[in-house]
Amino acid sequence: MPSPETLSLPPQPDPSARTLLVALTGRDRPGVTSAVFEAASTVGADVLDVEQVVVRGHLTLSVLLTPGPDENVLTDRLTRAGEALGMTVDLVAGRGDNARRRTGRAAVVAMASPLRTHHVAAVANAVAAHGANIDRIRRLSRWPVTTVELDVSGADVPRLRRDLGLVSAETGCDIAVAPAGLARRGQRLVVMDVDSTLIQDEVIELIAEHAGTVDEVAAVTERAMQGELDFAESLHARVATLEGLPVAVLEDVRASVRLTPGARTLVRTLKSLGFTVALVSGGFAEVVEPIAAELGVDHVRANHLEVRDGRLTGRVVGEVVDRPGKAAALREFAALEGLPLSRTVAIGDGANDLDMLGAAGLGVAFNAKPVVREQADT
Repeated sequence: MPSPETLSLPPQPDPSARTLLVALTGRDRPGVTSAVFEAASTVGADVLDVEQVVVRGHLTLSVLLTPGPDENVLTDRLTRAGEALGMTVDLVAGRGDNARRRTGRAAVVAMASPLRTHHVAAVANAVAAHGANIDRIRRLSRWPVTTVELDVSGADVPRLRRDLGLVSAETGCDIAVAPAGLARRGQRLVVMDVDSTLIQDEVIELIAEHAGTVDEVAAVTERAMQGELDFAESLHARVATLEGLPVAVLEDVRASVRLTPGARTLVRTLKSLGFTVALVSGGFAEVVEPIAAELGVDHVRANHLEVRDGRLTGRVVGEVVDRPGKAAALREFAALEGLPLSRTVAIGDGANDLDMLGAAGLGVAFNAKPVVREQADT
């Protein structure tokens, strides 16, 4: 094998060299791509760029070539190939490759059920208002939510993230913005809140329905929202209303929990990508752990209810999983997986999640309160 010193790289493409853009459109069928490249190979053309997509059986193939000295022969053979395939061929001669777009690159993900045209229009308008360019759009998922990803260049990423956050709030379309590059690839730890994030419910309220203490729990929650109680104080006060409730009721509560639409698909997709998934909840392990086991979640951190003689005592066991506790759990799970915090993602909806969202490499506000939307990355 030759040493690195003896290896020579080919020269950089000449930005002023003649190029030929081939755009082929029509009904997809086997052999289209091979026919086009076979036609181009007869005159020794080089490939500079290529993009192919099929939507509902309709193919669009774009190829940028260096035509060489036999450009007329090349255009004739490509035209004949297109005609033989029954497809439309557009040939555009020019100079150079695509303009370099190496700065301000971002990935913008838009998700809704259904994803409406005005959602995409609003995202595209925001990108255009920044003077940025959409280089590519692809669909990531179809059901139960439709998700598209836009490759954007020439953007001020923090400003674009802020403005698209406003678009998300106005349109109801979930939008995420992250810098593009290799850092988006590879192993990650994804940590999710549970109540009103992974699930549609608040577990303490479901338990309170069985205890007949919904009004008392709601009153404590209101005091906490007014700043009269911190999370730990409010948790202790709400759990106290559950004293004497048979522990078997928790099985009924678990059965009544409703997953957020797309939650199961999200966890399955993250796991298929090799990501580690964790749940961190200010709720209760007795309900959260069975959900985690069902979904194949790797780590769980939640509060534990004290039980005596088959009934709840109205107390929790151990340290409360509060706002600092959630951030601590994220750090602990990252250390267990050997990942830096820059490789972590946190997803949450409430003020109790803010420390966790701030500690993670990427903080995602999902179905979030205004204070969380303002401080999260997406």
